[in-house]
Amino acid sequence: MAWWPQLGLTPILSGLDLPVHVTSALDGSGRLFVVEQRGRVLIARNGVLKSGAFLDITGRVGCCGERGLLSVAFPPEYAGKGYFYVDYTDKSGATVVSRFQLSSDPDRADPGSEKVLLQIPQPYANHNGGQLAFGPRDGFLYIGMGDGGSGGDPQNRAQDPGSLLGKLLRIDVESPASPYAVPADNPFVQLPAYRAEIWAVGLRNPWRFAFDRQTGDLYIGDVGQGSWEEIDFQPWQEPGGQNYGWRIMEGSHCYDPDPCDPSGLVLPVAEYDHSLGCSVTGGVVYRGQAYPRMNGLYVYGDYCSGRVWGLRGDGTTWQNALLLDTPYSIVSFGDDELGNVYLVDYAGSLFLLRDEVAPAATPSLTPTGSPVPEPISSYTSSPVPATPAARRAYLPIIVKG
Repeated sequence: MAWWPQLGLTPILSGLDLPVHVTSALDGSGRLFVVEQRGRVLIARNGVLKSGAFLDITGRVGCCGERGLLSVAFPPEYAGKGYFYVDYTDKSGATVVSRFQLSSDPDRADPGSEKVLLQIPQPYANHNGGQLAFGPRDGFLYIGMGDGGSGGDPQNRAQDPGSLLGKLLRIDVESPASPYAVPADNPFVQLPAYRAEIWAVGLRNPWRFAFDRQTGDLYIGDVGQGSWEEIDFQPWQEPGGQNYGWRIMEGSHCYDPDPCDPSGLVLPVAEYDHSLGCSVTGGVVYRGQAYPRMNGLYVYGDYCSGRVWGLRGDGTTWQNALLLDTPYSIVSFGDDELGNVYLVDYAGSLFLLRDEVAPAATPSLTPTGSPVPEPISSYTSSPVPATPAARRAYLPIIVKG
């Protein structure tokens, strides 16, 4: 049996306005970048939220529900580059992937420097996906795209090879080609029926996915329809081209058609039904040093129920355990430069995940060893119901449509 940690939460920030993402630039600065759905990226260092915004594009962002500024990603060796990428919904409802440059101040981006790399029309207001992440082994940008919305994927876009919706995309944004290049080893490059940008198909709404920074393995939290939530997995050594099954299957269960043929589909490594939650929030793999029992643990949660699970694999089998029951609207997880893991509460707070029976030493947020600080409040939080039952009724939920 896996050696499970006893998870607890340390408050880090509060008073945020609809936070949906947290990440690090891995540039040695110790900064956390917090994305607010309405269109701002904020900087926190050692628990102190810097005044003003790193980036403010609220005038360009269509918000809210499942739309908005949804993630930020920093390229490899960001410290020497001075530009980064965001995924947002524009005023027309389309998904936009853009690059922005820094100003002369490393804590301020230039909002006028935007270069749009990709714009994808969205037929409905839900299932926008929204995650950006650079692959740690290949340096390419991965983009999570929902199936376009409505319910049940009525146009079957997740299985349509000519559509970018319901897919995981992989593009080379560091290439001199404009606006981007398609990696030569993308799985469908030689197949005319497929968009060359596609890395994997058959996803409903991969709201949050993450790479294990140590192994390069890929974990995808794919939001279910009405019954099942799932975690999908791709080992680093496997090429792309996976079909994760939607809308043929919801989790490991036939959806449309029913009965169905699962041949050739990649089934989830973990799933749960709606007695335990209603909208999975994909997580991250812990690679910090402070909590040895958490090493290699993939932690993920559910927006509606506030539950947090841990998932471990040994190459052949998977073990899954419920580790924490919270009152929070878990909208995202993220990690810092040292591998510490954070939970984002959509109601406006950020928490550090810890193992309560680990050594008493407090993990640092920066390479220089600055301690985790006390929580602060800086903004007025938007009202989101506090109890799981109320959150289920609150829809629109950022990850569920």
